Amino acid sequence: MARKQGCGCLPFVLGALLLAVAWGTQDAVIPPLQVEQFDPRSPRRPMPQWGDEQFVIEDRPGGPADSMGTAFAVDRDGAWLTAEHVTHGCTRVGLEDGRFARPVARVLESREGDAAIVQANLASPDALPLADHVPQPGTPGYHLGFPAGEPTLVVSELIGSASARRGRSDSAQPILAWAERARLPAGDGTLSGISGGPVLSEDGHVIGVNSAATDRRGRILTTAPDAVVRLAIASRMIDERPVAYPIENIADASRRFVGWLDQGVIRRIFCNVDAPPGG
Repeated sequence: MARKQGCGCLPFVLGALLLAVAWGTQDAVIPPLQVEQFDPRSPRRPMPQWGDEQFVIEDRPGGPADSMGTAFAVDRDGAWLTAEHVTHGCTRVGLEDGRFARPVARVLESREGDAAIVQANLASPDALPLADHVPQPGTPGYHLGFPAGEPTLVVSELIGSASARRGRSDSAQPILAWAERARLPAGDGTLSGISGGPVLSEDGHVIGVNSAATDRRGRILTTAPDAVVRLAIASRMIDERPVAYPIENIADASRRFVGWLDQGVIRRIFCNVDAPPGG
């Protein structure tokens, strides 16, 4: 079985970015973060079979730390989707709202895949549609997020289904593996910070959440779409089904990304591990 090393998409040091965003207002009292876990796996309901390709996603040394990732709206009333490793171990989590980080009240983390639903008092004018299907290998994917804190569109080609083990864990998670083909804006730097952002298929559906990248090999790993859908259903935070519109090409994907950024449908999400309860 092939064994490939990968790294999580969150950067190790984001002090400057985190200091630039204040948590709420000075007079606000932030309640403790409510974190729940969802795990549908059981002996009666085994996990689906994956391909033979095995990926290992290395943990950050030292454990959870102040960091930044990407989140996107899946319901206009304040339900947002991100990667589980973006929220895990945080004392508090906040969504970017101008120069402030709007505190998140509740987090539901999946134990099945690298995905988490966060609930915040922050509405969105639009939401992105989820799908549980896996496209055919060779089809393009459009990854949206904030690597190194900057909005970036990454275009890739689907390699296929695989599995990934995070750190020293004995359990593997279903993923999709992609080969990077292009970026807007152009560049070859790390994809740290794109974690939690959506990957869209040609039909306009979100078919996974950005989880990790192997920068030297040009691979991007995303959560399996059916695991994301199961988490969304279990959260009971999503009441609507947005319409999906096919993506014509990279220019069309770029226009949509810019529009979602302007509307606040896709935002940076911040993790703080040192803040005392109550802010």
